Amino acid sequence: MNTLKAGDQVPNFTTTDQDGNVINWSDYSDKKVVVFFYPKASTPGCTAEACNLRDNYTALQEQGYVILGVSADSEKRQANFKTKYEFPFPLLADEDKKVIDAFGVWGPKKFMGKEYDGIHRMTFLVENGTVTRVIDKVKTKDHAAQILTEA
Repeated sequence: MNTLKAGDQVPNFTTTDQDGNVINWSDYSDKKVVVFFYPKASTPGCTAEACNLRDNYTALQEQGYVILGVSADSEKRQANFKTKYEFPFPLLADEDKKVIDAFGVWGPKKFMGKEYDGIHRMTFLVENGTVTRVIDKVKTKDHAAQILTEA
């Protein structure tokens, strides 16, 4: 896994959100962005993490952050996830793993004794196109506090 680190520039990418809208990284490169990667929409940990960010959305906005959620789920699955939990931020449907590969969050994982490749739950804080911080030990139920602590 060649994961982006603090100080790295985020490579340009284009993908779609839950509604099929084209998302270009260049539209975000001059903003403060929270890019959070999660393994699968509507699973318990991913739901807890995204809901925590939703519940603290105003505080994150007050710090100047825009939020992008990313997984390899389809647009339809992302749309269902966003609608069900009323997320105020876009969820990127990165089925071809362009964004996942750009950030370097795909790699070997272990779960219940099995090894497989998948998305590592990680969050990147980006300012003006440069990674300022990487959170690799995400607390799903208290993730906004992790972001805001050192914001």
